[in-house]
Amino acid sequence: RYTYAAPADSSSAAYLGTLCKCILARSGEDVDIILARLKNVKAFERFHPSLLQRICLCGFYECLEKGITLYRQGDIGTSWYAVLSGSLDVKVSETSSYQDAVTICTLGTGTAFGESILDNTPRHATIVTRESSELLRIEQREFRSLWEKYHQCMAGLLVPPYGVMESGCSADRMPDKENISNNSFVSVSKHQNKVPSEKILRAGKILRNAILSRAPHMIRDRKYHLKTYRQCCVGTELVDWQMQQSSCVHSRIQAVGMWQVLLEEGVLNHVDQELSFQDKYLFYRFLDDEQEDAPFPSEEERKESQEELQDTLLLLSQIGPDAHMRMILRKHPSERTADDLEIIYEELLHIKALSHLSTTVSTVSRNHAQLLRLLSHLRAEWQTATTCACVVISGVVCTLHEGDDFGKLALVNDAPRAASIVLREDNCHFLRVDKEDFNRILRDVEANTVRLKEHGQDVLVLEKSLSSSRTSSHGASSSHYKYKVMSGTPEKILEHLLEMMRLDSQFTESDSSLDDFVLTHCVFIPNSQLCPVLMAQYPFSTALQGSEQEKLDYTLNNKRRVIRLVMQWAAVHGDHLQEEDVSVAFLEEFLVAVSNDAKVIPALKDQLTTLERIVKQNTEDARISQKKHKVLLRQFSMGDEKLQKRQPIKSNDEILLKVYCCDHTYTTIRVPVAASVREVIGAVADKLGSAEDLLLVNLSSAGEKVIFKPNDVSVFSTLSINGRLFACRRDQLDSLTPLPEQEGPSAGFLASFELMSSKDVAYHMTSYDWELFHCVHELELIYHTFGRQNVKKTTVNLDLFLRRFNEIQFWVITEICLCSQLSKRVQLLKKFIKIAAHCKEYRNLNAFFAIIMGMSNPAVCRLSQTWEKLPSKFKKFYGEFENLMDPSRNHRAYRLTVAKLEPPIIPFMPLLIKDMTFTHEGNKTCIDNLVNFEKMRMIANTVKILRYCRSQPFSPDSPLASKNHPEVRTYVRQLNVIDNQRTLTQLSHGLEPRRS
Repeated sequence: RYTYAAPADSSSAAYLGTLCKCILARSGEDVDIILARLKNVKAFERFHPSLLQRICLCGFYECLEKGITLYRQGDIGTSWYAVLSGSLDVKVSETSSYQDAVTICTLGTGTAFGESILDNTPRHATIVTRESSELLRIEQREFRSLWEKYHQCMAGLLVPPYGVMESGCSADRMPDKENISNNSFVSVSKHQNKVPSEKILRAGKILRNAILSRAPHMIRDRKYHLKTYRQCCVGTELVDWQMQQSSCVHSRIQAVGMWQVLLEEGVLNHVDQELSFQDKYLFYRFLDDEQEDAPFPSEEERKESQEELQDTLLLLSQIGPDAHMRMILRKHPSERTADDLEIIYEELLHIKALSHLSTTVSTVSRNHAQLLRLLSHLRAEWQTATTCACVVISGVVCTLHEGDDFGKLALVNDAPRAASIVLREDNCHFLRVDKEDFNRILRDVEANTVRLKEHGQDVLVLEKSLSSSRTSSHGASSSHYKYKVMSGTPEKILEHLLEMMRLDSQFTESDSSLDDFVLTHCVFIPNSQLCPVLMAQYPFSTALQGSEQEKLDYTLNNKRRVIRLVMQWAAVHGDHLQEEDVSVAFLEEFLVAVSNDAKVIPALKDQLTTLERIVKQNTEDARISQKKHKVLLRQFSMGDEKLQKRQPIKSNDEILLKVYCCDHTYTTIRVPVAASVREVIGAVADKLGSAEDLLLVNLSSAGEKVIFKPNDVSVFSTLSINGRLFACRRDQLDSLTPLPEQEGPSAGFLASFELMSSKDVAYHMTSYDWELFHCVHELELIYHTFGRQNVKKTTVNLDLFLRRFNEIQFWVITEICLCSQLSKRVQLLKKFIKIAAHCKEYRNLNAFFAIIMGMSNPAVCRLSQTWEKLPSKFKKFYGEFENLMDPSRNHRAYRLTVAKLEPPIIPFMPLLIKDMTFTHEGNKTCIDNLVNFEKMRMIANTVKILRYCRSQPFSPDSPLASKNHPEVRTYVRQLNVIDNQRTLTQLSHGLEPRRS
């Protein structure tokens, strides 16, 4: 079946002649001839010379014509092959018949195949020459010998990382099954012989040249244990250096991930071929330094490294976390540190397949994170992207994408797989939990679950866990366990939390679960139902058993627990209690009960004083608010009231509001802030004299119409920036047009704005934003997440703060798009970048994000002539700011930054809202008719971020900016903007027409 190809020249003839010789007959000269040719084969180009010499001694040459079958699927292999020229088709049959075989990929020059000879497994595919091809063949015994000695170096040849050709017959081609077998060597890194991607290769060169330019002593010959390592760096020094270079590198862990990117791609290598970069005294060598007499950077290369270093670090900071995650998952479970497990756990929370898990189950996942493996099925090459797999039963039935999971039903039911999983794209990465570990996790969850039943039904479900603070060296007993509420009826949850309350510590420290209950109870038990339950928990009789002193102590402690809870409840809910008659009545009744008990039990008097103050404040404020309502003039988006210091708006405050008709006439109504649409329409009808099928409509400046539902409440605060309320009949909807005032300004405020200090603008903006932010009640986040209509509450303060974000964003776009002079626009860009930098300095991240998003708007970012003239220093700042806004990995860059800040902080509020929504939609509120308290705990944890951000006040006497600029203060509080994207885009095209 083999044919001999005529040599093209004498050197080829000598080369082929030596390969055809018997192994024992090859001389040193023969080896040199073969070696000279093999060095030019891509598959071997990075092999150690000693390994290449061994291959020269044991390799055979074969030349096959087109259409020759090298071996068939199911054969027991005897040789391993590398393709020197030509190409071969890989065919796989799902049946035993060769006629059913389908070509799944093509192997081109430089690829290798046949590694099943290592463990004598049958061939997984049939190999047929696609054209005349030259092969290098190594027999099984010799290959095994090579593998034992050089397996780290040869691992890359066990999959075809080079030159896999597209056959053109199918875009959905599968990888060569032979190359994804479950042999022991699959876990060995494939990146040792990988050709680096162009951008990572460039990143490596920039970093190397920057090090040689700024700290050349870092790359030098090193001696260790009497052995010299040429031109090496030390891991700890690389991390230290990188952290000094850029503000985008926040931690040593982050820097490790960035170096791991280079290590994975082979641009940086450990001298002993270790697969993980470590922040230790270990030696690493850049790819350029692998060769003798590596070139020193030229003056031009030094300059390039200086200019491109920050962009390179930004790139690596974006992809580094994924490389670090893969590095951890490749470790053996026993080698993973506590920090490794924490990183895995944080990543699990961002995987869609696990988003529905409560924190209890996630805790189990944290404990078992060491069970995860990284599987990487390869076709053409090893990449970092997580892509998708395809599920097949008979024909394609669905496609699994990043974050999806599969396989759990077969594990739970111990059933055969119901479908075949075929890779649809290259380079799919998977997390895997083995069956035994999966079952152990399920058993552990159930074993640590305690269920309390009444009348045969679960009423409380607890999770048992070992309390580390009480664990002794002699082992744990049952008393050393703590129990966390997973779900239950509201009454039983409250009863259990009260029993667990510790009276000898601060409330928030020992009773965070009670705090979570107080924050979130409006979702599952409103105040009208909670107040009777609280009163029922207050004991009116003593215990029935024990000595008299024990009875008194038991009763006293129970009373003190309930009193403490009620005070915490009143403190958290604040002004919101005053709006409910039932809550005020309960506080008065509860105070009477405690006062009567304090006459008999003197130990209650210390709590009674605080309780009296709380009740008095709430009852008096409630009576005052019933007699006198604060009136808010005009609409929230306009008016002189913005110049006053903002105070929280209550639902029973009243607003004077214009409601427009089709002909742009209007009527002014006065209604409570929390009024429903039905009440607003009623007030309009009284003024118009008719309520005939009136609709209340939100009309935006772009002409978009939103019809409010009759039960919607507090609709004023949900209007867009330039939106207005219209009342009309349904047959008049089409005739509604925006008011001229909704169009926004026709000229910018550049003349006055350019005279203002960027720092002053940022300061006064932060001062105003802080006022708005401070008005937002914690509970408004919960009302917003679960729906104001569902909890019958208003979120007006939160709505106004969220609208401020949009207002700042459109302010940036408006000012730039209304600036006709190119030079002035460049100055505006610089000014906005400086204002953003100062907002970040003031920890006003909400305004910072709004400004950068305004500059990223299509109407602004398309102004190429303007951006081209922006100085490189400002382009660099803007690039860093955009990196902070990177939404990948659940806004990882932003979260890392915020974690290092101390309050006061104005957070990026839309992301907090997203987190709340993600938790709400990914978890059921009730499970088996029981409140899912784990969900409440996750909701409360996000709300507490708000509490932490405001735990320190923003000082108006800050020396960082001058306050003697009333015109700046007025300007930032009354931004006049265009919020019609279509208009802004038209203005942008007028400034810089599209280039043909």
